[in-house]
Amino acid sequence: MEHKALRIIISGGGTGGHIFPAVSIADKMKELNPENEILFVGAEGKMEMEKVPAAGYRIIGLPMVGLQRQLTFKNIINDIQVPFKILHSLHKARKIVKEYRPDIAIGVGGYASAPLLWAATSKKIPALIQEQNGFAGLANKILGKRVDKICVAYEGMERFFPAEKIILTGNPIRKDVSSPATPAMKEEGYEFYHLDPAKKHIFIVGGSLGSGTLNKSMMKWIEEGCPGGQDIEVIWQCGKYYKAKMDAFMEEARKKAADGLVQIQHHDFIKRMDLAYAAADIVISRSGASTVSELCALHKATIFVPSPNVAEDHQTHNAMALVRKNAAIFVKDADAPEILMKEAVSLLANEEKLHIMEDNIGKLALPDAALTIAETAYGLVK
Repeated sequence: MEHKALRIIISGGGTGGHIFPAVSIADKMKELNPENEILFVGAEGKMEMEKVPAAGYRIIGLPMVGLQRQLTFKNIINDIQVPFKILHSLHKARKIVKEYRPDIAIGVGGYASAPLLWAATSKKIPALIQEQNGFAGLANKILGKRVDKICVAYEGMERFFPAEKIILTGNPIRKDVSSPATPAMKEEGYEFYHLDPAKKHIFIVGGSLGSGTLNKSMMKWIEEGCPGGQDIEVIWQCGKYYKAKMDAFMEEARKKAADGLVQIQHHDFIKRMDLAYAAADIVISRSGASTVSELCALHKATIFVPSPNVAEDHQTHNAMALVRKNAAIFVKDADAPEILMKEAVSLLANEEKLHIMEDNIGKLALPDAALTIAETAYGLVK
């Protein structure tokens, strides 16, 4: 396919789960033709306004906000403003489309994608959306009827979108976590994190801020004396929000452990995710779309504890898509403190199940997602 120079708008954001795929698609469009001009449109005050310029792209913000479901005075004030901000955003989006004259518009979900894609499709500009999750977000469900193509990461998305528009592409993922670790990389991981290669390794991914539930689960296991953990070492990303509390907890736990504590290292931030993944025999994680796609590409046996605090409970849908194919284990957030680490210890002891899960999750990997989405975009430009 010819890759002529295009003017492209990519819209959406709000969370890292939206921003990272958006930047990956932009990077791939630049690879296909360095002359491509790319403009991002995000939501004012959201993280894309910082992350996108850091990746080398121009961004314009819309004054979009989302409805808040919890009943507080602050949220009521917010929700009263929503219709006015939507109208303002639509007006600004129309102006951006008129002045920039894009050849194609790409939406990745999040507040800003709806007004921008609405404005673009009103002008008959070709458009596609990328839905990262196994349960479609509100903005994408609305836009699905208007756009030309819908790039999805999970099967069965016909319940949200017209079947003839759907393309199974997967989610764009980072280059350094796009394939299973080589033996040399595993060795590098052991060395970097000072691990014993003769032991089994768990990597707990709590995200940059951390996960209260995953931290509570670890704390309970440690308080109980780490049952079953004598041949296990743990890399635990507790998150910067919880780091001071975990420092104090671990100091106290080490004092109390008469026979010495299982080798547990807790970090607020993981400098080398690729090496932590490489060293891990199993991963315990939330189930955001990008994380799930990375774990599929890495062929990692995983226990998912979906966050209950996300719109439409999409993390549960993401996890269950893998659980149904015997490619992951699901532990409910409310049950995690009691059973999570028991499940992890049990899985590590079951080599056969471990290998079956690695094989099954690997079959679900779609590592060329960014290229497939970029080629699909090109296919829509007349």
